[in-house]
Amino acid sequence: MDYKITHGPAFALLEMDMAQGEEVQCESGAMVCMSATLSLRSSMGGGSGGGGGFLGRAVGALTRSAMGGESFFVTHITATDGPGYLALAPATPGDIHDAEVDAATPLIVQGGSFLASAPGVTVDPSWGGLRGMLGGEGLFMLRASGTGTLFMASFGAIFRRDLAPGERFVVDSGHMVAYQEGMAVQTRMVAGAGGFFQRMVTSATSGEGLVMEFTGPGPVWMQTRNPEAFSGWVRSLLPNLSGKSSGQ
Repeated sequence: MDYKITHGPAFALLEMDMAQGEEVQCESGAMVCMSATLSLRSSMGGGSGGGGGFLGRAVGALTRSAMGGESFFVTHITATDGPGYLALAPATPGDIHDAEVDAATPLIVQGGSFLASAPGVTVDPSWGGLRGMLGGEGLFMLRASGTGTLFMASFGAIFRRDLAPGERFVVDSGHMVAYQEGMAVQTRMVAGAGGFFQRMVTSATSGEGLVMEFTGPGPVWMQTRNPEAFSGWVRSLLPNLSGKSSGQ
């Protein structure tokens, strides 16, 4: 399929020209508009094959929704009655970026950043463990595997950094979007020197908190804005309503 990303990086839109028979799977609610020649159906979970039986798909979809930060249902859009136009967009302001996935290079994506993919790409929850929880990404992230194009969404613009073998690179956990599976990742306090108390104070007073340190080789995708920092700024502008009655 032919596609282009327009109106970025603040209000990015993914526009596709689909040939007859082509299909794309996307996050529920991502469709902005489409030609009447395209048809839409929903399925549970992010697998492209739809196997595993009803119970298996339901459990996978529930895990993907509750743990991976995505919706329970995935939307499949197919050019059934001829070629057509499709436009997709994420729920929040921000950017869209494409990345190629193949069997040798699955990607680990933060929950909420999956927008769409080719039907050959499978997106399932991936165990992030204590590292993901401490980094603010949650116990589960998303693992994109298979073969095809993956479209990721962000809060702010997306930019990519390719690390050389052995190169170490530090990313604030709130700015991480995705990285290639197999890279060494360590979650730690931003201050790397001094005792525990000194590092804790430095991390707290710098406003960075915990960071993720990657070791190459491999690509890392980041977003230019931190959703948690932005929500904290918005809360600081709201009036303090504590102590007032519900009527006020």
